[in-house]
Amino acid sequence: MNNVIFLILRRMRTPLIAIVISFGVAIGGLTLMPGIEIAGSVSHLSLFQAFYIISYTATTIGFGEVPHEFSTMQRLWLTFSIYLTVIVWFYAIGSIIRLFQDESLKHAITTLRFANSVKRLGEPFYIICGYGETGSLLVNALDHKHIRVTVIELLQSRINDLELEDFQYDIPALCADARLPDMLIRAGIDHPLCAGVAALTNNDHANLAIAISVKLINPSLMVLGRADNIDTAANMASFGTDHIINPYTLFGNYLGMEVHAMGIYLLHEWLTGVPGRILQSPVCPPVGKWVICGYGRFGKSVVKNLHRERITTVIVEANPELTGCEDCITGSGAEAKTLNEAGIKDATGIVAGTDNDINNLSIVMTARELNPDLFVVIRKNKRYNDVLFEHFKADISMQPSDIIAHECLAHMISPLLAHFLSLARTQTNVWANELIAHLVSIVGEQVPETWSVTIDDHTAPEVAALISKDITVSLENLARDPRNRDIQLDLAPLLLVRDRAPVLLPDYSIQIKHGDHILFCGLHSAKIALSQTLNNPNILSYIINGETIPDSFIWRWFDRKFKKKNACARYTDV
Repeated sequence: MNNVIFLILRRMRTPLIAIVISFGVAIGGLTLMPGIEIAGSVSHLSLFQAFYIISYTATTIGFGEVPHEFSTMQRLWLTFSIYLTVIVWFYAIGSIIRLFQDESLKHAITTLRFANSVKRLGEPFYIICGYGETGSLLVNALDHKHIRVTVIELLQSRINDLELEDFQYDIPALCADARLPDMLIRAGIDHPLCAGVAALTNNDHANLAIAISVKLINPSLMVLGRADNIDTAANMASFGTDHIINPYTLFGNYLGMEVHAMGIYLLHEWLTGVPGRILQSPVCPPVGKWVICGYGRFGKSVVKNLHRERITTVIVEANPELTGCEDCITGSGAEAKTLNEAGIKDATGIVAGTDNDINNLSIVMTARELNPDLFVVIRKNKRYNDVLFEHFKADISMQPSDIIAHECLAHMISPLLAHFLSLARTQTNVWANELIAHLVSIVGEQVPETWSVTIDDHTAPEVAALISKDITVSLENLARDPRNRDIQLDLAPLLLVRDRAPVLLPDYSIQIKHGDHILFCGLHSAKIALSQTLNNPNILSYIINGETIPDSFIWRWFDRKFKKKNACARYTDV
């Protein structure tokens, strides 16, 4: 606010001085001008009378000769004053118009509004630094999951795109450099309800600067940082960045999971997807010889994970001296000669992993002409090329923004979800397939909601109160419908953490204890119903023992009278 006021005063300094001087000259001169004779003496206007007359004259409100008719000298001075003050007013009005067109003032006002919007947030929120392809996907997913966000983006065009989106909540957004600590503070890193920061720009140094600033200002805040470079990732780790996300390494891991653990991969994609989307049919990459076109960061990660699955690879690289590829075929992969040299006709799969979308499309189209049965994995770099990739219909399309968004969601939705997914990767593919079938039978094929509950006096006060009275509350009680205790809610417990010990897929019969952390998966309606159970003693009493307790004082009074009357009737009968 001080910056805005200072900027306005600095821009309006000269016009204000001109107005003060012109008014001073006009008022002072008018008090000195001799007026008409009254009772034999020449009259003069007082300072207040002159100020009053110049005020309504200079502002063109009107004109009147008060408190009596003016003399010729007074009228001449007023004529001069009218031209003087009107010219100054026109100059001041022009300065005001230029002031409101000033980009510095616009940015200062926008920044002030953004900071005030962040201060007014009354629920947990995340700060998204960078509203590019990854940031837009993440903001859209979080908004669908009813999680508030604030956004800092360097390009105004992307902020304009955000404002045109149809989100459920108003999203505070600011066009600014997120590397500046002052901008991060305005975005809310010191806000008591800030849940974390995601540094998702396409610049590793910017992401590193954001992570360092957050950890220095608010060390307890969760930070998710994108790092395409190994050195940047190591630097982020040294400053305590909680989760470092490398899209190329992640995709290599995902591709490995698709080869040997399709169920686990599908479970990960489903639970971190945007709610409402349909569960996609899985594709299973074949085992055999693969041709890898492009040996950059993406290609190296793919080759590493395919070798781990004992899959033979042949590498095609246009610049082997730059990528450190010692045993490869030199070429872009878009030429039939190079692909034939790589043995494309007897290969089972091909990966087009260069950083150029057109080259990747050219590679896979040429490869499909030579071997129509190839399993095709293609890397998408820019979202505006989606139409081209949709028409080609590759078996797997890898886009870094999608992978980063999914990984961020796993940590942002609930820390327990990330914990669950890490434990799920240690399970068998059969276990994952059975779990998916179980969840589909409960919530259908759409992406479900995932949320966590902590049994304490804040999140589940009524459950905690019953436990403190040694009353047994089981997981099955929490899964019952508040309107009909015989019906189970459309949810499933995925993980229970007690005393830091995780229990995967806990049984419904397990007794709840104070301090338990439980991860649920289910429909949004089930999430709301569970919240009612956790916070309403009447609902909880009905679910546990079937007893209905009236809510209002009057109904409770009638209930006591009715029970007393029935007790007396039974005593009389005896």
